[in-house]
Amino acid sequence: MTGPAAPQGGYRPFSVKTKLGALVVISVLITTGLLMVAVRTDTELRFITVFSMIATLLITQFVAHGLTAPLDEMNSVARSVSHGDYTRRARGADRRDELGDLAHTINRMADELESQDLHRKELVANVSHELRTPIAALRAVLENVVDGVSAADPETMRTALKQTERLGRLVDTLLDLSRLDNGVVPLKAHRFEVWPYLSGVLKEANLVASQRRTTSGSGNHSRTDVHLILDVEPLDLTAYADVERLHQVVANLIDNAVKHSPPSGAVTVRARPGHGPQSLELEVLDEGPGIPESEWHRVFERFNRGSAAKPHEPGADGGTGLGLAIARWAVDLHGGRIGVAESARGCRIRVSLPGLPEAHG
Repeated sequence: MTGPAAPQGGYRPFSVKTKLGALVVISVLITTGLLMVAVRTDTELRFITVFSMIATLLITQFVAHGLTAPLDEMNSVARSVSHGDYTRRARGADRRDELGDLAHTINRMADELESQDLHRKELVANVSHELRTPIAALRAVLENVVDGVSAADPETMRTALKQTERLGRLVDTLLDLSRLDNGVVPLKAHRFEVWPYLSGVLKEANLVASQRRTTSGSGNHSRTDVHLILDVEPLDLTAYADVERLHQVVANLIDNAVKHSPPSGAVTVRARPGHGPQSLELEVLDEGPGIPESEWHRVFERFNRGSAAKPHEPGADGGTGLGLAIARWAVDLHGGRIGVAESARGCRIRVSLPGLPEAHG
């Protein structure tokens, strides 16, 4: 912590100029006092001069140390920040002089650089995490064609092309990092039909599960036993959102729900109209052990894997803990809300998207 902000500008009762002025005044007073003592006591002038110089040097050394020691520390902190260490902070930000202002400024700079660096790393980690899904789905399609499980018909090739296009869009997001402002990704929202869109997301989730089963061999990481159910009412429901970002939300929620589902369990994706024009209410429900209410506020933190809800699959890992953090990140970009809702069984994650800008402007 940087402590209270130092006063910016104006009169400072303990400023550096005030201290230097006081040093000069004290030195003059000491010299004058010693000269008066010399005149009244007939002390030799050379002794008075020596005593005056010694006293002045001691006072000057004391004041100089009080001014240069904080500068040495601030220089060390600034050098560490320039080398990428944003954890150090300068002491003395509560001083009521120019050095306090400087320490406060250095600490603010370190705070902002640390925040920007964390934002950049989080965005890179999130997008990199998302690259795995289309790669896995594309690999599943191509392996099925090579192994003769499915023919290279137009529908199969369209599925592969769709995943390739999504992979390209995610790569473009990584390449655009240089022009992102504080990690905020611009939304490309438009109106879309909910049922066919979510149907495609569930189909991709099944492809990813099949690919995992093929590569795992023993089946320890396969969750093809979990049934995915789509529930959309009305069937012609439409919404307004960035479908690429929404895909990140739904895919990660499904992946998380599948990992924590019991054998032969079911995961339901439910969509209903929201309160505003083209708004959307989404829910993903599973039949797993659920999440303790005490951890509801923590499940969307990065690298948080929970302490109670563990994957049911023997040998399966809980992932990196990024999935729900990515979902929250994408929902926040829309200005929506995501959270854990009460459920009689399993876990229920509820997502609310505001729809058209007029609905929440």
